[in-house]
Amino acid sequence: MSMRKIILLLLIYCSIQPLYSKKTVIKLATLAPDGSEWYYKLVELGEKWEEGTDGRVKLRIYPGGVIGDERDMIRKMRIGQIHGAAITAEGLSELNPDFYMFFVPLLFENYGEVDFIRGELRDELISGIRSNGFELMMMTDVGWVYWFTTNSIKKPDDLKSSKIFNWAGDYKFSEIWEKAGFQSVPLSSIDILPGLQTGLIDAISINPQFSLANQMFGICNHMLDLKWGLLTGGIVLDSRIFNRIDPKDRRIIQTYSKDFEEQFQKTFRFKDENAINVMKQYDLQVTHLNKDEKIIWNNAVKSWYPNIRNIFTNPEIFDKVVELKAKYKDHITGLDDTE
Repeated sequence: MSMRKIILLLLIYCSIQPLYSKKTVIKLATLAPDGSEWYYKLVELGEKWEEGTDGRVKLRIYPGGVIGDERDMIRKMRIGQIHGAAITAEGLSELNPDFYMFFVPLLFENYGEVDFIRGELRDELISGIRSNGFELMMMTDVGWVYWFTTNSIKKPDDLKSSKIFNWAGDYKFSEIWEKAGFQSVPLSSIDILPGLQTGLIDAISINPQFSLANQMFGICNHMLDLKWGLLTGGIVLDSRIFNRIDPKDRRIIQTYSKDFEEQFQKTFRFKDENAINVMKQYDLQVTHLNKDEKIIWNNAVKSWYPNIRNIFTNPEIFDKVVELKAKYKDHITGLDDTE
């Protein structure tokens, strides 16, 4: 090879190499309060990324909704102001509407069911996020969602006199509430606590750990012991910054993210009971339901299914989830969904 070609190849190599070797600082936003366990887990993840890449990938966290709510986070990722976000299914559904499956009330009954259904649909969920310009680094469950209200409730009709929190911008589920005869109030996530304090809302379906961390139970001091839904989410990165990371470092942070997901799923999503017990020490009143009362709730929600199915961009995904639920129950318990 001539000296001229060698020099040319060296120049090309040197011009490309800095694209991958320079340090990457990922600005990541989250609603997790500063000082909370969730926040410190993100800090720990950032430390793993930095250590594993010898400082080439760093995570800078913006906690407590300082960037705005989850829709604000997505908008700011799109314009490059931030590069990533730890968001719930509310935000993930903006990037892939199939995540609406996690909004269906009373759909999931236990984590075995959740893991089976999500495992069957995982590739579709990830590819849907990627097709919109983002990388889903992990999916994790915070825990179950329960009703927290200022007045005790026991039947679905008890909620009809309440002012129910609904995610601002989620017009589809707002219509579900309206058609079912309930009053929902759209608010951003950062306005939930002020809304409770002023009486703008007096009922919210939320995870106990989140209620404790934000002291919401001090206002909504009645909890219905019914797994209304699942608070799940994940960490997403803008594909533009992800693709600028050296391929070797990408694999490293993906490996740490997978390990983080497995660790989180084994621990954090089982902390609801601890949070409830702490709140009970500060006068949280928990209402328990018998089997017949739970059936009333399930029958009420199932009557909404035709309307819920219509909010999916791809309604077949709703059918598939219902089928997978039946398949899981049949395989594990030998029961179909009507028993």
